[in-house]
Amino acid sequence: MKKLFFLFIAFTITLSAQKKEISLDDIWTNGTFRTERLNSFQSLKKGDYYTILNYNRDNGSTTLDKYSYVTLKKIETIVDSKDLNEIESFSSYEFSKDEDRLILGTDSKRIYRHSSVGVYYVFDITSKKLQLISPNKIQEPTFSPDGNKVAYTYDNNIYIKNLINNGTIQVTFDGEKNKIINGITDWVYEEEFAFVRAFDWNGNSDKLAFLRFDESEVPEFSMDIYGEDLYPSQQVFKYPKAGEKNALVTLHIFNLQTKKNAQVDLGEKAQYYIPRIKWTNNTNALSVTTLNRHQNNLNLLFVNGSTLESHLVHNEKDAAYVDITDDLTYLKDNSFIWTSEKDGYNHIYHYSSSGKLINQITKGDWEVTNYYGYDDSTKRLFYQSVEDGSTNRTIYSIKLNGKDKKRLSSSSGTNSAAFSNSFNYYINTYSDAGTPPIYTLNEAKSGKQLKEIKNNKWLTEKLSNYNISPKEFFSLKTDNGEFNTWMIKPNDFNPNKKYPLFMYQYSGPGSQSVANRWNGNDDYWYQMLAQKGYIIVCVDGRGTGFRGRDFKKVTYKELGKFEIEDQIDAAKELGKLAYIDENNIGIWGWSYGGYMSSLAITKGADTFKMAIAVAPVTSWRFYDTVYTERYMQTPQENASGYDENSPINHVEKLKGAYLLVHGGGDDNVHVQNTMRMKNALIEANIPFDSEIYPDRTHGIYKGKNTRLHLYNKMTNFIDDHLRKNKNQPALIEKLKN
Repeated sequence: MKKLFFLFIAFTITLSAQKKEISLDDIWTNGTFRTERLNSFQSLKKGDYYTILNYNRDNGSTTLDKYSYVTLKKIETIVDSKDLNEIESFSSYEFSKDEDRLILGTDSKRIYRHSSVGVYYVFDITSKKLQLISPNKIQEPTFSPDGNKVAYTYDNNIYIKNLINNGTIQVTFDGEKNKIINGITDWVYEEEFAFVRAFDWNGNSDKLAFLRFDESEVPEFSMDIYGEDLYPSQQVFKYPKAGEKNALVTLHIFNLQTKKNAQVDLGEKAQYYIPRIKWTNNTNALSVTTLNRHQNNLNLLFVNGSTLESHLVHNEKDAAYVDITDDLTYLKDNSFIWTSEKDGYNHIYHYSSSGKLINQITKGDWEVTNYYGYDDSTKRLFYQSVEDGSTNRTIYSIKLNGKDKKRLSSSSGTNSAAFSNSFNYYINTYSDAGTPPIYTLNEAKSGKQLKEIKNNKWLTEKLSNYNISPKEFFSLKTDNGEFNTWMIKPNDFNPNKKYPLFMYQYSGPGSQSVANRWNGNDDYWYQMLAQKGYIIVCVDGRGTGFRGRDFKKVTYKELGKFEIEDQIDAAKELGKLAYIDENNIGIWGWSYGGYMSSLAITKGADTFKMAIAVAPVTSWRFYDTVYTERYMQTPQENASGYDENSPINHVEKLKGAYLLVHGGGDDNVHVQNTMRMKNALIEANIPFDSEIYPDRTHGIYKGKNTRLHLYNKMTNFIDDHLRKNKNQPALIEKLKN
């Protein structure tokens, strides 16, 4: 019987071995596991239609095509670049409010994460004529509501193009690189408040509100760009590090009738940041969101577009910080929808135009994760939430009065919705850890699936030929709480064998890495590592999101402290499992995750044998004002919070193997972080490994084979420093005897 049992196990292993193994070339070169996705689409206001930008690989042309929500079939081609003499193709489009005109963008060049410049044309759908907005490469061209004008920026100044007479008005004249910016955000606003266009038309198309950034006093940061020329160049830009001067931001309104520009006095000493401006449904009332520097006191103001007088409509305070969102929605009566976590969880609220609370629409010990919009005809709101568990996403609708809530998505996992403008239909995207994305057309009223648009069953079938292990979800309990966790075991897992443990985390405030959704590229890398005999685990500790305000904001003024405690505790708890080798535990992360893995190999040196840090923050003193001070206040106010949780100040504790990786052209987390960490290690005479990728930005992806090289580097480092387990399982060895 013993012999037969052994033969059965051996036969199972042989069958497993017949399956393909994932390679880094599969992931980063061949795109073997790339999912099929829907092209980006935009819902039209006229009827239940949507548009998709399609690219013809055969002739290099692009088309903007119109489709029906009801049939999902193409109705017509609105514009085809091959019919246009002026441009070969276009990469972006924007409709006018009446959907009679289009702005087509071409020859785009990226600046930072969200910003770019390009050449733009107006296309008249009826006449089929093109009109060049400017011969220069411009930013953020935007139609006026009447469709007759386009506002844009060029060289830090604002211009308005009159489409009727083809004339151009220059609105501002003082724009200057690294000094004055009009209508476009500076680097830190773009990165941390996540917007670029800092101007907005009123409903009558006769006023343009905009922000002016005076960054004269902001310290400059410079990066060497090596390129391919004989001499390197320098990229110099304004970057306010924690505690340093920010740009002075002011609000202005340009009156097209009088051609006059006026600054708005917001009338409050606490005003520091202006992260949002938006005209209300009252064409003469501009809403302005302001924040103090600590970002724990938010004001929503209404500004009279004629008198420039302002008054407070809504105030929100928090002992830690208040997050900025784009959920602010004005209804026909100028009452507004607002999201807030003031009751301990992020929920939807309804306020009158005067700022009086009408009612809290959603309630419960769960978070609203996406607000989709309001259907005035049915008085219903549509949103996404974690009511089905914090690792899942589900779509709901609810009455404006907070009654008659309906669950629209039926499957547990990750659901997201793209609604038609009429709110009659939505396209649902669904996936979970075992199901690649499925796209369906659904009825908004009931959530009923009307038609499947696209699935990725072919990928499921392809993966059945590979040694793939399921991602297991569970709650990991430590002395400081219970944390969402996933684990990937080797396909031939044997509970009687000891496996090295490799942990991944990000851990940043409000983030989530443990989610029930389909794989990203890193997930296939983890599968490849599992093939090699590693167990991979991810734990979302304190400070991560979607579990309520207190769970997220406990890290306030102490970034890194509680997060690393939880990763160390998690590693220790996992090390108690019979099948994990507690002496062979590694960890890695990128950006904030790299900061954490650096803390792990220093503060947690007795727990972690190796760590990889990619593009890490190594001291919050080096990072920008908006992000850092939101969670830490300034270094002048909270020096201990900055220094006690900086891995630079704990290098003498490092015992294991440590790999530092950074992009030399990272405008976000500067390579300075890695260089200062390296210098501290050198001064302490502590060995380490390092790789700098020339001119690469924060994502380290540009250029041939960059990602392949990086992941080869990391894989080899793991293999070199975590014990390999390629022997047959101990049980088989025992049975042999």
